[in-house]
Amino acid sequence: MIGRILAAMVISISLATTALAQGKGIDKQNERVRDTGSDRVPADNGAKTDVGAGRGIDFGKGRTRGPAPLPNPYRISARRDAIIQGVQDVMRDRKLVVDEAASRLVDGIIVSQPHTFIKGVVVSESELSRYANLPDTTTRGWTRGRYTLTVEVQPIDGTSANVSVNAKIEGRTDGATGAEWVTLPSSGLAEEDFLASLVNSVTGAPPPGRLPEP
Repeated sequence: MIGRILAAMVISISLATTALAQGKGIDKQNERVRDTGSDRVPADNGAKTDVGAGRGIDFGKGRTRGPAPLPNPYRISARRDAIIQGVQDVMRDRKLVVDEAASRLVDGIIVSQPHTFIKGVVVSESELSRYANLPDTTTRGWTRGRYTLTVEVQPIDGTSANVSVNAKIEGRTDGATGAEWVTLPSSGLAEEDFLASLVNSVTGAPPPGRLPEP
């Protein structure tokens, strides 16, 4: 009788030990599951956002930038007389009129007459802001915009020359005292556009980083 009781006790202790060992194994497995939870699953890098599925918005990081501004003066590989002729051709194509009185072709200086590029109260300010740096605070109502170009060709040698372009930007206001033209600081857009067109016209190719003109 006593032997049967002892045998039953041994069997009970063995079963309890086995269950306890299995329970510990489950806890360890659960711990591993917790350690590799949703924040660390494959293809998700948690707080590391520069690679993988956890990559966040980079707001244009790595995006191709626009072309750098052209140097002004710009060196053009061509004869001086060809460049001067090219300046006049580009002015004509852009509906700019050469000011014969102010220009000195023999000295390589070509000046345009004032060219009105925008009219109208509604659109003048936005267009002027592209060509000029407008005051931050102003009570003026811009009604027109115009610019005058001065191009100077300075020879370097027989096959190249430096070409500088300067623009005088003016905005017009119409008030109670009449119309008034105000000189504004240039943003560089008028100079940049003209230089790019001149290089394309004289050399047959656009400046580096620019697309060919239509």
